[in-house]
Amino acid sequence: MTDSSSTHVFQFRPTPARQRERYAFWLFRAATYTILLCGALIFGQIIFRGASTVFQAKAPFINTQFFTAAPESLFVFEWEGQKRSMGFTEFQEFKAKNPAAAALKAETYAYSSGGIFPCIVGTLLLVVGSMTIALFLGVSAAIYLNEYARDGHFIRFVRLAILNLAGVPSVVFGLFGFGMFVNFFGWGYSLLAGWFTLAFMVLPVVITASEESLKAVPKGFREGSLALGATKWQTIRKNVVPYALPGILTSSILGIARVAGETAPIMFTAAVGIRDKLPWQDLAKPSDFFFQAVMALPYHIYTVSSKIPQNEYTASVQYGTAFVFLALVAGIAMTSILLRNNLRNRHKW
Repeated sequence: MTDSSSTHVFQFRPTPARQRERYAFWLFRAATYTILLCGALIFGQIIFRGASTVFQAKAPFINTQFFTAAPESLFVFEWEGQKRSMGFTEFQEFKAKNPAAAALKAETYAYSSGGIFPCIVGTLLLVVGSMTIALFLGVSAAIYLNEYARDGHFIRFVRLAILNLAGVPSVVFGLFGFGMFVNFFGWGYSLLAGWFTLAFMVLPVVITASEESLKAVPKGFREGSLALGATKWQTIRKNVVPYALPGILTSSILGIARVAGETAPIMFTAAVGIRDKLPWQDLAKPSDFFFQAVMALPYHIYTVSSKIPQNEYTASVQYGTAFVFLALVAGIAMTSILLRNNLRNRHKW
């Protein structure tokens, strides 16, 4: 009869190695939860404080002026015993209707009124234009490296250079864009200079992810197509790229997140603190559209957070702009994710 109190040969026995493994597990788990908690606190504060600027208690429940107006200075003054605050446009209309207010003295707070519509437009234009260039150049380079180039010392050096470029700080790309596109090519502070600077910055991510996606396509797809008489390009276009598109779109999601959030590159090449007109307004000829400077959400956040005196009125603009910026980036990324999933379901093997 077996003694139930005896230790079974397969029974778990605590050992120093298992104890160390358990400690390591809890250390990694605590580090993960700490990171998630810090991220939740940061995003929670932005969402909580930004929502008070973006939304309002009465219909239409959205602060439409914040989305449709340009940034303005805020004027704070005393009128008939009450403290009032107005944006520049409203303040000028108020003085026109009230002649007694012509000599009214008011405290002025820059960027503390109006909205961020030009910033939203500029951010969308910068993201769409730069990602279009980056995807075209990046996917073309990935196709060449994976499908046409012979593996040798030079190609290995090119791949190493691409990986190294991924670690270059964004401010270096900004200085490169300023020297190359703004000064040498003479494009000035413009959408075109911003597009190419941001595209070159995100190219390493696009090329690497696209090449890995092309490698994941089974060789049998290529061999079967070539065996049936298709050319190399027909094989790539019909039998390789369509199945690699989900992975390529994944690289675009990563690229969008980086392009939309960068401040240094656009600060040197495309973004300005304030601009009254949108890029398509008052153009001498259609091509002038590409040579217009724009406002952008990340640069606007940088400006209102560090370039002007901080006061009680700037906080709402800062958090409201950050809230809209996060929502905009999430919306663009979600669109790419949905498109990627749609393509993935369509080309299931």
